[in-house]
Amino acid sequence: MNNSDSRINPRQLGTPRGGSYAAVPTSGDRKTLNKPTRGRKKSIFEAYMSKEDVSAGLKRGELIQGPLRINPKKYHEAFIPSPDGTRDIFIDGVVARNRALNGDIVVVKLLPKEQWKVIKPDGSDKETEATHESDVPEDMLGTCIPQETVKGDAKSPDVIIEAQFDDNDAEHGQDHLQDTLTDDIKKFSLDSGEKGDGVHRTKQNDGPKVNDPRLLPDKFLQRTAKVVYILEKKHSRAATGFIKLLADKNSELFKRCAMFSPVDHRVPRAYVSLADCPQDFVTRPEDYSNMLFICRIVDWKEDSNFATGYLAKSLGQAGEIEPETEGILTEYGVDFSDFSPEALECLPQNLPWVISPGELAKRRDLRKECIFTIDPSTAKDLDDALSCKQLPDGNFEVGVHIADVSYFVLEETALDKIASERATSVYLVQKVIPMLPKLLCEELCSLNPMRDRLTFSVMWKVTPEGKILDEWLGRTVMCSCVKLSYDHAQSMIENPGKVFSPEELPPVSPQHSIAEIQQAVLNLHRIAQHLRKQRFIDGALRLDQLKLSFTLDQESGMPQGCYIYQYRDSNKLVEEFMLLANMAVAHQIYRSFPEQALLRRHPPPQTKLLKDLMEFCNQVGLDIDFSSAGTLHKSLNETFGADKYSEARKEVLTNMFSRPMQMALYFCTGVLEDETLFRHYALNVPFYTHFTSPIRRYADIIVHRLLSASLGGCCPDTCGRQADHCNDRKMASKRVQELSADLFFAIFVRECGPLESEAMVMGVLNEAFDVLVLKFGVQKRIYCNALPLLGFHFQKVGRKPELTLMWEPEKPEQESVPQVITIFTLVEVVLTSDGVPLKYSALLKRPTHVLLLPATQESSQPLAD
Repeated sequence: MNNSDSRINPRQLGTPRGGSYAAVPTSGDRKTLNKPTRGRKKSIFEAYMSKEDVSAGLKRGELIQGPLRINPKKYHEAFIPSPDGTRDIFIDGVVARNRALNGDIVVVKLLPKEQWKVIKPDGSDKETEATHESDVPEDMLGTCIPQETVKGDAKSPDVIIEAQFDDNDAEHGQDHLQDTLTDDIKKFSLDSGEKGDGVHRTKQNDGPKVNDPRLLPDKFLQRTAKVVYILEKKHSRAATGFIKLLADKNSELFKRCAMFSPVDHRVPRAYVSLADCPQDFVTRPEDYSNMLFICRIVDWKEDSNFATGYLAKSLGQAGEIEPETEGILTEYGVDFSDFSPEALECLPQNLPWVISPGELAKRRDLRKECIFTIDPSTAKDLDDALSCKQLPDGNFEVGVHIADVSYFVLEETALDKIASERATSVYLVQKVIPMLPKLLCEELCSLNPMRDRLTFSVMWKVTPEGKILDEWLGRTVMCSCVKLSYDHAQSMIENPGKVFSPEELPPVSPQHSIAEIQQAVLNLHRIAQHLRKQRFIDGALRLDQLKLSFTLDQESGMPQGCYIYQYRDSNKLVEEFMLLANMAVAHQIYRSFPEQALLRRHPPPQTKLLKDLMEFCNQVGLDIDFSSAGTLHKSLNETFGADKYSEARKEVLTNMFSRPMQMALYFCTGVLEDETLFRHYALNVPFYTHFTSPIRRYADIIVHRLLSASLGGCCPDTCGRQADHCNDRKMASKRVQELSADLFFAIFVRECGPLESEAMVMGVLNEAFDVLVLKFGVQKRIYCNALPLLGFHFQKVGRKPELTLMWEPEKPEQESVPQVITIFTLVEVVLTSDGVPLKYSALLKRPTHVLLLPATQESSQPLAD
């Protein structure tokens, strides 16, 4: 396939007769489209402002900049965050978005107040802020990757939540949090909520209509804006989709172009050259109707509804794992190509590699110590190890030992350049896209048992209760005595008196006994319990959400089953010491380089969304203390009683609490003047960084270089731009991991469905409701119009939204069965494939089939009772 796009002149491309618009005009857009053209080709989009005018406008505060978020399901709705943390700024329509794509950093100009959006009350299915992939903080959302396959962030957590987001939830966003506006807004409502389709609904306004937003108080309004400039094109400009012939066979364009329709509706449709399409596409277009292609957008002119692109390659059939996966990776700009010969030449060529005597002399020798790794059973990139030695005075010497990747990845080399561009390994359900070549990841840097390895160590003298008496950081050399899995360590914790036989464990170094290793694990576990308890007393927050893992068929790679990953004491043990090491290194590098340290901050929750959540909790009778991360954690863990569904209610609330949370971010300390902004909200600590996973995160390599310099060496260059790039790539990799899990789950439903499960209602709108499917941890929206109902009725009980569903009777002589849906109601759902590749939906089972009607009603009581 030819990648040249020179055959199409974007200037010559308008909208073909009979073709559909990519930029569907909204009411605001149509005004632009209807302007007289006076003989020239009419512009659909405004020309961008000049750089100078943008710069001046931002300085004067007349313009606002921010990352653009486009609603995945309602692509005409877009938002940028308000700089003051209040309600998002709304960008209504494709024309107002002015050719910017999702994730781009844009500059907007506010529209006059009469064009601002009036916020609808009472669970209306209109939204006022979109949630989608990047709304939920990426550190507070873990990946949905199976921990048995991959090593997830639980090792160096900021993973406070593990969650899977389904894009259906994005469609109506925060509605169930935002319908808590005071009752007096009702009289300003612009929409009666009545529709003539025979379905029962509630009138939503009692008072007069107000058509001029200028007469309303600001709290009932959402500011609207238009894009005037794209500061930075963050979107990859690549998309997967399908190609079709143009509709008008008589047009000149028909002979030269095809139309590319992206799967993601937030990306515009694009003209592509027929010369780039398969040779028989024009004569046999139906052969390609289900074939996925990748298109790269190269241009989008002011006078065209469509962009111009070139077909980069065909991927294969839609709905198959590998084509879909390659599409996801390409769209999010993940480099999965082979490492270049120049990069590989940076690695030691004489194998097997041995540590030189000169290097050994520079390091503390820990090779005789009892040091071991604890990882998922299938992990190959072992970058952290632990040790715990009892001292004669009854205290312990505890060590965290991290692979010294920076020894092999030298600054400014070809390998360093590739690693810094990739910035992170990307963990998919079925494979890993590594940041570094296999020789480094799995051999030279991996802390494999019975192999001498270069490390950086943080060692503490601690009391049995976890009080730190002394701390040491430095370069070391170690030799792991055994590769334990989380299962092995868990078994030791659960059976402290058991004598393990050699057959029950992986090979152990002859220098150390199984009993010695077991004792070290038990001591680490006890100390970790004290550290963890103290951490939460000191005000940390952890929000755990269900995480889906898959078992794959070894031959076909297809998902055979899925289960919710169990986060156990062995995981917590490792987590506590990784946190401790990350904090120790953060203090060390900031002390040494106050202007150049790479740290990780986590801002407090967004004020507006937190306020909405507080009002919502009040209305459903939940007594939650939102004053700090610690009080939030305490409330969440003390609210739920001990019945069978207490955990489910906790999951639902945990999910809600994640929504106001912001991203945790890498930053360079010289960029922020106010040290209070360095804080990590969820961990509730002043300084934090990432040090413990240098094989899979470039940020950790920078931190290693800073640590090395602080111990006597030259300081690396400033880290500002690299910090931003690491943030971008971390967010992209998180989204790719989520989409990979979504892909596998959709295929699982298609192959093994329909699947039945109990579910708990998370939010209620006036024509739909959201559920958390308990067996699989996925969230789905259930629409009333997809159910066999005679009607439904939405109302507020106090300030709590409630839907009453009137089911059609199964037999004519039976009466209609009413079912009340409100927050925390327990229901039975069926997940079923929609007949389209990878599309599945959740349908509510009839209440006659619900197993536990009394429990359903019981579980919808206010939780505080």
